[in-house]
Amino acid sequence: MSTILQSTADRVRTLTLNRPDALNALTRELMDEMRDAMADAANDKDVRALVITGAGRGFCAGADLMQPPAKPPLTRGHAVADGMTSHFNPFARDIAQFPKPTVAAVNGTAAGGGVGVALACDIVIAAKSAKFIQVFAPQLGLVPDMGCSWHLPRLVGAARAKGLALLGDRLSAEDAEKWGLIWSAVEDADLMAKAHEIAVRLANGPTKGLVRTREVLAVAMDNDLVSQLDLERRVQFELGNTADFAEGVMAFAQKRKPQFSGD
Repeated sequence: MSTILQSTADRVRTLTLNRPDALNALTRELMDEMRDAMADAANDKDVRALVITGAGRGFCAGADLMQPPAKPPLTRGHAVADGMTSHFNPFARDIAQFPKPTVAAVNGTAAGGGVGVALACDIVIAAKSAKFIQVFAPQLGLVPDMGCSWHLPRLVGAARAKGLALLGDRLSAEDAEKWGLIWSAVEDADLMAKAHEIAVRLANGPTKGLVRTREVLAVAMDNDLVSQLDLERRVQFELGNTADFAEGVMAFAQKRKPQFSGD
């Protein structure tokens, strides 16, 4: 693959966006390669968690605005919408619905759709030098996409989400942590080690339960309490029949650390 790098260690697959000269801006080729690599990781039983990061000084600058449309569009709006249908939205969905835990290691600036790539992951770790920028409205006259309009108000609240989206101010990694946009901001030199450490913890956990936890939390703010209680019951029924639940109960009774299999 020419636009991404891959490596695997400790049952963690790391995918690196590898267009550093363009701040890892998203092209159709890059998104196709990422989706293929993610499908491979999803089907690999020896991979139990995923890390996404960027090469060079940026995490992801969002869409590559210099790439010509895939086909002659009727209007520029058609070109934007066609790209979202064919690539951007499927890529964001693949990350958000990845069947194993995911970690974003934001090594530098995440702008526009790059923020969406990071926030689609379960856990976001950022280098202290990283910045998060919503360029859509103030610089392009567009609305936040790649899930940013969904994630931002849920993570930082309506007022801060609107301010970020309308003003396009740079949000530092440390402020992103304080605001609840990301899990933590760490020293630049520690980023990949910390991201890998967290991914290994997730990989060693009951991955089915972790993914279902993601799904239950994702709908919690749209459900009333009774609906959420019903959902919890249905999911607990499913997970209560897994080998990992049996192992967790046995390990608790035997006062030992559980050895989860993901089954």
